[in-house]
Amino acid sequence: MQQIINFLIRNKHSLLFLLLLFLSLVFTIQSHSYHKSKFVSSTNFISGGMYGWQHSISDYFGLKDENMRLLQENEHLRNQLSLLGVDSVTTKHLDTISFKTPYTFTQGRVIKNDYSKIDNYILINKGKKDSIVTDMGVITDKGIIGIVEQTSTNYSRVISILNSNSRINAGLKKSNQYGSLVWNGKDPNIVQLETVPRQAILKKGDTIITHGRSTIFPRGIGIGTIVSYKLDENKSYYLIDVELFNDMTDIGFIYFIKNSDIKEIKQLEAVSNE
Repeated sequence: MQQIINFLIRNKHSLLFLLLLFLSLVFTIQSHSYHKSKFVSSTNFISGGMYGWQHSISDYFGLKDENMRLLQENEHLRNQLSLLGVDSVTTKHLDTISFKTPYTFTQGRVIKNDYSKIDNYILINKGKKDSIVTDMGVITDKGIIGIVEQTSTNYSRVISILNSNSRINAGLKKSNQYGSLVWNGKDPNIVQLETVPRQAILKKGDTIITHGRSTIFPRGIGIGTIVSYKLDENKSYYLIDVELFNDMTDIGFIYFIKNSDIKEIKQLEAVSNE
């Protein structure tokens, strides 16, 4: 207590000056509307800046929850579009032919992604408990990334399109010619489309999509665009280089595609093969 008293005595002139300055400012602001308005504006600016800064921090830490909410909303919208008979995926990269489909969508997130090997796989945080099964197609909002190969209770392993064992039905958006989508193990941004007949009319920049000739992917899901093409040795089919819409080195959120008619289709296929 004595130290406080000594401090006040030593600095009595400075403290008196600060007190008088404070009182003069208060009286000036209260008695002049101009000064009062300026003071209020300054206070609002400071407090507004502080609240804005606080809100920005809250928004930043809330991005994960916001992204998940948007992903769930997109999942719901995709399923509604499918029920309404609109093409299952509608982005600028995808076909927009309208038809009723048996396909539904479930969102997930990539937790491991290989792309530097010959046979690459993707691990996703959804499994059997989420009704994920083998042979489900996997896409992003830009296009396909692979097919479910194995599932555990909580996870799924996907054969990436960057895998030497991957074979996916694909073809030209502008026609019905199609072939098999494969990967030569070189550039993770470029895949190959084989066995497209030489009668097909091609040009660089043409869009390649899934053609719906399997139970895995519906027609119209984007894959990429043609960057080059040539005839094979027998001059019967084209070998086409396709630049992917997806950046396969940077995949985050995905969608699983479920075909509710797959059991019925496989039963009919089994009968026809007897």
